[in-house]
Amino acid sequence: MIKPDLLLHPTPGGLYCPPGDFFVDPVRPVDRALITHGHSDHARSGHTHVLATRQTLDIMAIRYGEDFCGTSQSATFGETISVNGVTVRFHPAGHVLGSAQIEIEAQGTRIVVSGDYKRGADPTCASFEPVPCDVFITEATFGLPVFHHPDPRLEIQKLLTSLQQFPERSHLIGAYALGKAQRVISLIRRGGYDKPIYIHGSMARLCDYYTEQGVELGELRPATTEDKKSGAFKGAVVIGPPSAFNDRWARRFEDPLAIFASGWMMVRQRAKQRGVELPLVISDHCDWPELLDTIREVGPQEVWVTHGREEALVRWCELEGIKARPLHLVGYEDEGD
Repeated sequence: MIKPDLLLHPTPGGLYCPPGDFFVDPVRPVDRALITHGHSDHARSGHTHVLATRQTLDIMAIRYGEDFCGTSQSATFGETISVNGVTVRFHPAGHVLGSAQIEIEAQGTRIVVSGDYKRGADPTCASFEPVPCDVFITEATFGLPVFHHPDPRLEIQKLLTSLQQFPERSHLIGAYALGKAQRVISLIRRGGYDKPIYIHGSMARLCDYYTEQGVELGELRPATTEDKKSGAFKGAVVIGPPSAFNDRWARRFEDPLAIFASGWMMVRQRAKQRGVELPLVISDHCDWPELLDTIREVGPQEVWVTHGREEALVRWCELEGIKARPLHLVGYEDEGD
């Protein structure tokens, strides 16, 4: 068996596999990159060769342009691919459309890089599949015992109730353009809301792509200024990226009610800082119990924690008799929280 550190280890550029001569989610342009998913803190442009799922490659092309890398290769879930003699397989991560865990195996040692993942049901992407391994590499975005995410369907019910209580007000929802926006739209539809939903222009191509991939989003309309004169935004649901809420775009709506969909909305201070009236605790990451359940299910001999609140999860592993260490990777933010 090869020692895990010799199969994969952290470098300033990201996780590197010397035998296969490739990086996983590198933070700067490299010769060969394996990408877990399309969020910009994991998927960057400028690599010479990229291996990812078809959906992640398509999403990168939408975000960065068709020439985002030199050459690309698509991986289907469960397919065995050899990269310079190292076996790699992609498995669903349940984070966003196309998101994958990457299994890396050589000389009897198996490491799984989970990327970002969640365990809750989400009709907008393939569900997480536990993969038994020797080393499980996990994020810890919400890696503190205080984080217990509520049922997202109950959070969406708060929105639907507010629409009934305040029929004159535009309901402006801040949600990240990839993954979170489409999941929130899907949840709203499943809650029984069938009116048009208005979206910021920056989300249009990604929403179109999700629809092409078979995700039901219902009728979406651009949230353009022309509609203001007709009063179309009164009592309407409008979704835009968090950044748009600080500019003129957000000021065009009828007495807007500020809403933000994020796991961080559990922290009242964060909601207050953003001026959020209706916080929706909807996360695309695991909460504390889900992190622990996943580690138990996967059954690794070692756990490496990439980013987030690493210390608490490492300590829990040690108390459970599982060898663990933080990798302190930098460059991974919470774009999809």
